[in-house]
Amino acid sequence: MKAAISSAPNSASTSIKMNRRLIVLGTIIVQMGLGTIYTWSLFNQPLSDHFGWDVSSVAITFSITSFALAFATLFAGRLQERWGLQRLIRIAGIVLGLGLVLSSQVTSLTLLYILAGFVVGFADGAAYITSLSNLIKWFPERKGLISGISVGAFGTGSLLFKYVNSALIGAVGPAQAFMYWGIIVLVLIVAGSFLIREAVVREQAPVSKTEGAKQEVTRHQYTVKEMLRTKEAYMLFVIFFTACMSGLYLIGIVKDIGVQLAGLDVATAANAVAMVAIFNTAGRIILGALSDKVGRMKVIAGALLVTAAAVMTLSLVPLTYGVFFACVAAVAFCFGGNITVFPAIVADYFGLKNQSKNYGVIYQGFGIGALAGSFISALLGGFHLTFIVIAILCAVSLLLALMITPPGQNRRTRQHEGQMSLKPSSRAS
Repeated sequence: MKAAISSAPNSASTSIKMNRRLIVLGTIIVQMGLGTIYTWSLFNQPLSDHFGWDVSSVAITFSITSFALAFATLFAGRLQERWGLQRLIRIAGIVLGLGLVLSSQVTSLTLLYILAGFVVGFADGAAYITSLSNLIKWFPERKGLISGISVGAFGTGSLLFKYVNSALIGAVGPAQAFMYWGIIVLVLIVAGSFLIREAVVREQAPVSKTEGAKQEVTRHQYTVKEMLRTKEAYMLFVIFFTACMSGLYLIGIVKDIGVQLAGLDVATAANAVAMVAIFNTAGRIILGALSDKVGRMKVIAGALLVTAAAVMTLSLVPLTYGVFFACVAAVAFCFGGNITVFPAIVADYFGLKNQSKNYGVIYQGFGIGALAGSFISALLGGFHLTFIVIAILCAVSLLLALMITPPGQNRRTRQHEGQMSLKPSSRAS
């Protein structure tokens, strides 16, 4: 079922009266199910012990999952047009769940890569971006807050299932744990989809700052082709890539830098993993809501500045227990906030109508950023130089964030000023 809504900032009313709270609840349930894939690291060592595979080879599975997740966002919008949102989410939930259930029967790494890697990642990405974009359309007056709630649910799912999957692995082993995990996730996503209603944007507010907020939005509903003709699309991609690369790289090596740079024991450094999840989720909710009030690019600029300071500290300052955890918490908080605010920025700059497709293109910065950190680290030979590269990228992206405006805004502003200057009443006497 689809419901037509206006995206005008003050027009929260809908042509079809819907209970938006139920749509939020359904999206939260779906996102929590999707977020469970971030518990993958729990399976690396148990699978290695069970099958005798190398741990690093098993860990490649999650890199494939992350790549497939980002890759799927390129096609999710078209699949939504063909199947409708509810059907797409249900199919994605069933495929994701079956992918995990079938992974319980694999005996080779190749099959693990295909099922738990590509199939699960693709299904996850298709449901993630479409359900998130749909919820933003339902709340055009609070894009930042609602994006924070949705993306925060994704992070909460990974936090809760850390304990669920740990218990399953301990009770029945990693292979059977896949089966129960798959069944639970399938039920969660399919059940949540029944509460979701698809929003269709029919009109857009004129270019203006939304009342009670500090963002400027565009009136034109950009297609992907039109978006790619603007320089702002590439500026946003660079900023998003930088934010994702810094956050994902740190998340992947946080325990290692605790041991090697801060001199912590393995158990203490492992606590940083849980702390990353907590601050990541907090950043999604807090910075998402803050962006509605102070302006989205200001939030992004502040997050990039803090991230640059944190990674420079990690690279150049002798680390104590407190400094290490403060830097890790800062990067995790800012990363969570950045990936929350970006869907709303893409909607502000390029319109809500094609949000899934447009954000799917910008979202490729996530997949490339996930690979770039590890690649640069291997190329430069360790943490220190990689952190400096990240700090330089943050500085460049900070400048872009301070310069960027919605497409065509400067031209329209100049035209408006020109028209004002031609009016006799506006001329100075």
